[in-house]
Amino acid sequence: MNVAALVGWLVVLALLFTLQGIGMAREGWPTMSDMFRAFTRPLGGRWLLFGLWLWLGWHVFIRGWEFFLRGRL
Repeated sequence: MNVAALVGWLVVLALLFTLQGIGMAREGWPTMSDMFRAFTRPLGGRWLLFGLWLWLGWHVFIRGWEFFLRGRL
């Protein structure tokens, strides 16, 4: 794996965990569940989140996948 990509993902996750920690410690800051709740309240937000979930699943799990019995049948 590329070192720059790994560092980038670590920075993104550190920022998300920091935001969550601040949101849980202070009264006025939103937590991740508050942001998801506000985003998925309208129907369009639910469809957009569903589409992003499908897109991510396709690119992470299906793209580049080979059938495991292809050469054995």
